[in-house]
Amino acid sequence: MSAPIPHPLCASLLAGLGQILLGKPEALRLSLACLLARGHLLIEDQPGVGKTTLAHALAVSLGLAFQRVQFTSDLLPADLIGVSIFDAAQQGFVFHPGPVFTQVLLADEINRTTPKTQSALLEAMEEHQVSIDGKTHALPSPFFVIATQNPSQQLGTFPLPESQLDRFLMRLSLGLPDAAAERALLAGDDRRALIGQIRPQIDPAGLQALQQEAAALHVGERLLDYVQALLAKSRQLPGGASGLSPRAGLGLLAAARAWALIAGRDHVRPEDVQAVLPAVAGHRINALDARASGEALVRGLIETVPLP
Repeated sequence: MSAPIPHPLCASLLAGLGQILLGKPEALRLSLACLLARGHLLIEDQPGVGKTTLAHALAVSLGLAFQRVQFTSDLLPADLIGVSIFDAAQQGFVFHPGPVFTQVLLADEINRTTPKTQSALLEAMEEHQVSIDGKTHALPSPFFVIATQNPSQQLGTFPLPESQLDRFLMRLSLGLPDAAAERALLAGDDRRALIGQIRPQIDPAGLQALQQEAAALHVGERLLDYVQALLAKSRQLPGGASGLSPRAGLGLLAAARAWALIAGRDHVRPEDVQAVLPAVAGHRINALDARASGEALVRGLIETVPLP
């Protein structure tokens, strides 16, 4: 049986992103799969490895409106959502939308703001709407949050609560570039300047069509058995691990479908599930412990749950 041909549009998007973020093909593919699965993305790493550059490049490549908010300890919920101001001419309050009213919101260094401001994003991420002064305001479609956070051991950070972490479909790290990629960075142009040269390869309608194509990929009964076995095993892990919820299982399937679409297949295989499982489950299993503990438990799941 011949190998599937990668989805041409996805391959083109990844190739363009690869010119901006060098030496990180797996992180780029996971990021694209996350958005194709209609999920929000959390990128955790030390400063200076390209987190913000990746978020901006993704938005431009997909033809999406983009807003960046620098999260700080004095940021207020109204700074994100917006505020109602009394208008004397209209003799009433007029709502002034905040930066959350965009298609891609970059929440930069999200763990440097207080839990109160972090929680202002919960409704937006789950319901794609915000409520203020008893009124509900719909957000643009599509709507994604791409958040970056610094390692929790750094000074001035507030840990994200489990409810906030669960709103992110994936969490990933970029890590330092290898020697060849770092040399190309040092010898080449500024990567953020190159973002200005990117031309959108798709528009929001085209992105939504890709999302629908991914959601329609076939998942067989035996693969559903495998995913259910992973969920069940995660709830039996030692050390007080919380395990994966049914919502996490749905997110895992959506991410695996998107991963399979990028590969050019019309069905999902177990290796698709395994490819996205660490990014989908690592921040949900044993979320109160160190990040490495959650990822180690996920690797244990892959090793101990038999393939269908």
